[in-house]
Order: sequence, then C-alpha cells, then structure tokens
Amino acid sequence: MTFNPELDLQFERIVDVPREKIWAAWTTPKLLMPWFCPLPWKTIECEIDLRAGGIFRTVMQSPEGQQFPNLGCYLEVIPNEKLVWTNAMEPGFRPVKQAVTNPDHPCEEFMMTATILLETVTSGIKYSAMVMHAHKEARIAHEKMGFREGWGACLDQLVAIIKNG
Repeated sequence: MTFNPELDLQFERIVDVPREKIWAAWTTPKLLMPWFCPLPWKTIECEIDLRAGGIFRTVMQSPEGQQFPNLGCYLEVIPNEKLVWTNAMEPGFRPVKQAVTNPDHPCEEFMMTATILLETVTSGIKYSAMVMHAHKEARIAHEKMGFREGWGACLDQLVAIIKNG
C-alpha cells in the first residue's frame, strides 16, 4: 500500500507497551470496546472473525445515546504486525451496497480501508495507521471530523488500559 496524500490519512506514534498487547486489544472484542472510540463516545458492541474475509463489526454510541453501526471485512491479518479492514465490503468479501442509514452522520458519506502496522523499534513499538479513501472529498471530510485527534485519543486510551492492566 502506498500513501497518497490526496486520498489518504496517516497517524504514527511510538508507544512503550508490548506489541502483542496492542494486537490483542485490536483483535479481541472485550479488549477493543473500552478504547475504540474517543470518550465520551463508546463502543457498545463488537464482533470479530479474525481472518481474511472475516467480519469486523462495531456499534458506536454518541454521548446523546445515538447508535452508529459499522460493518466491515478483514482483508489481511498478520498476527502482531498488520491488520487491514474495509467497510467497502461485508464479510466474505461481498461488495457493500451503500445505503445511507443515518444521513446526519459524516461517516455515512465514505467508504474506507484502514491499516494498522506494528513494528518494533529501538524506542518501543511504532504504531502506524493509514486510512485510504476513494476520493479527495471523503479524505477531507474524515480529516475535518478529527481523524488525528480521534485516533490519537483512542491510542492514548489503549495504552493507558494496557499499562493499568
């Protein structure tokens, strides 16, 4: 995958927690739910079938109680190294028939493919996220939603949970 600044967003940070624990937090529903949304948002449901073609489903809840289901499909799974999923396909690589179920929510407007890379470096674990969009307008909308701040807050929550046991 090659980063295209017109279409894609990136987030990178070095963290000081074991990569196996980061991986477990990304791939185990009960471990993912506490950190996956920036507070005060919550992830109230999660379903994972950790294999290419397997389901990655979450339901996020706003502070006001509104629910936002997200359904996707894993594309690539390399334990403790790389996780790739998309909301442009349902489980089994079935293309999504995009239907806007909540037109007031900005995520309804775009499909994306996300990649998480975990790499051991001298100072800890390099945590890299890249989100690819189909068109520039989707990238801009995602960036304006607070991509970097949101993904940063989620990573901070994930690291804190790991450190607090």
